[in-house]
Amino acid sequence: MESNRQHKVSQLIQEEFSAIVQKQLQSHKNLLVTITDVKVTVDLSIAKIYMSIFPSEFREPLLKEFTENKPRFRGELGNKLAKSLRMIPELQFYADNSLDQVARIEKELKGEGDNPIL
Repeated sequence: MESNRQHKVSQLIQEEFSAIVQKQLQSHKNLLVTITDVKVTVDLSIAKIYMSIFPSEFREPLLKEFTENKPRFRGELGNKLAKSLRMIPELQFYADNSLDQVARIEKELKGEGDNPIL
């Protein structure tokens, strides 16, 4: 179970990192990136950042770009959170596929999928 401190740090990182991402991608009008969740380890050393990326064909290239630029993103996050956190956690990026799963389930429920129900 997540402690109160972990929850607060997760929320803080999610808010600030969302602002960083929006600023970074403002020139890409046809791209939507949302930080859906941030989970921080008990010792606050690692932050797992879950991202929803639409359209989905940009998912892998963007995740690769974020992973390659971890030090820069961590530095930007550190500048914003320097007064709130003593140590900025190591960043790990993951794709949030929940929207794809919802779309697949809706499609199957409508009978449009490969294996219609009933």
